[in-house]
Amino acid sequence: MSVEAMVQKMIDELNEALADAVKHDKGNSAAGTRVRKAMQAAKAAAQDIRVQVQNDKNN
Repeated sequence: MSVEAMVQKMIDELNEALADAVKHDKGNSAAGTRVRKAMQAAKAAAQDIRVQVQNDKNN
């Protein structure tokens, strides 16, 4: 997968989490759990992107 595609996928997933963030701000604690899960996934995706870019740089 290209770095561009990886970044776009991450953006799409964060945009999906935005709806749950709005619900969380209104007091929905279950939505907060989904936001935390999405943030953990974003953290992992960001690390994968960093590794890919580093590998591309070194090759």
